[in-house]
Amino acid sequence: MLADLEELVMCESYSADHAAVARSAQVVAAQGERLLGAPPRTLVIDGVTHLRWTFGTPRILLLGHHDTVWPIGSLATHPWSVEQGIARGPGVFDMKAGLVQMFHALASLPSLDGLCVLVTGDEEVGSTTSRRLIEETARRCAATFVLEPSAAGGALKTSRKGVSAYDLTVHGRAAHSGLEPEKGINAATELAHQILALQHLADTVTARTGPGTTVTPTLTSAGTANNTVPARAELSVDVRVPDAAAQQAVDTLIRKLQPKLPGARLEIGGGPNRPPLDRGASRELFALATEAAAHLGLDAPRQAAVGGASDGNYTAGAGCPTLDGLGAVGDGAHADHEHVVTAAMPIRARLLAHLVGAMQ
Repeated sequence: MLADLEELVMCESYSADHAAVARSAQVVAAQGERLLGAPPRTLVIDGVTHLRWTFGTPRILLLGHHDTVWPIGSLATHPWSVEQGIARGPGVFDMKAGLVQMFHALASLPSLDGLCVLVTGDEEVGSTTSRRLIEETARRCAATFVLEPSAAGGALKTSRKGVSAYDLTVHGRAAHSGLEPEKGINAATELAHQILALQHLADTVTARTGPGTTVTPTLTSAGTANNTVPARAELSVDVRVPDAAAQQAVDTLIRKLQPKLPGARLEIGGGPNRPPLDRGASRELFALATEAAAHLGLDAPRQAAVGGASDGNYTAGAGCPTLDGLGAVGDGAHADHEHVVTAAMPIRARLLAHLVGAMQ
């Protein structure tokens, strides 16, 4: 398993580099073919490479991704290593170890009939090209197991917040900032008003629907020169919500935002991206995982609700029971301390194999 993990990590797969993702797909495909006994179907959608294995009529979807957030060249600063039971390297935790565990788990089964394995190449950037593929597959299945990394301490992820993303653009009017600033409409000042309005908006949604909603201004830009009143300003907004009602409430309120400065114009783009993964979508599968752990003599699994989203949000939103976080045990997704506890890898593979076998 460690040799396979090293092979995947050493093939960098930054989401924005479609050529690198295509190279990674070839490595994942070869590894999967060796362990599953069949080649995948390679699907290239808008330049992004995805892989799908189908065995018989699918009833169970196993879902993962092979792209990472790490730019090409990250191996130079975050090299592959295994020391004292800890594996490190870009993407090792999120989620290349999950793919290795999945392939080895399925290789241990007497039959793969009824399974669909889908490994996408753009999860880290919102699954723009793979969302339809994921949802169409999930609608035909009775269960989805997501090989994203576990929550703290190996907990399974039974609830995820929904995600919305917005782009606010303010159109003002340029003017010389020293000679006649009063003739301009300062887009940066208007943007500041909108940032304050967004904070109030988050408080409003929390009062209406309950706690758990966050509305976070992230990327900002404004202006072209130090001596010019900014004619344009831009803001990206990250929204996390606990349920569909909060997601809809945020969307309605954001689209009602109005400029404060006379003459300024506000343009709003984006919207809901991933629906929430509600705990109810995981309840029966988590119970099955608890039974499987007991049968294998393992500690009872714990469950966790997390703010980050995954493609499991899409499968649950499509009406398919979904259990997430079945991948690696470790920590540091997207961070310098990203790592995997290697001793947990075969244990998690055994748990997944038992889960899948119980549903076949």
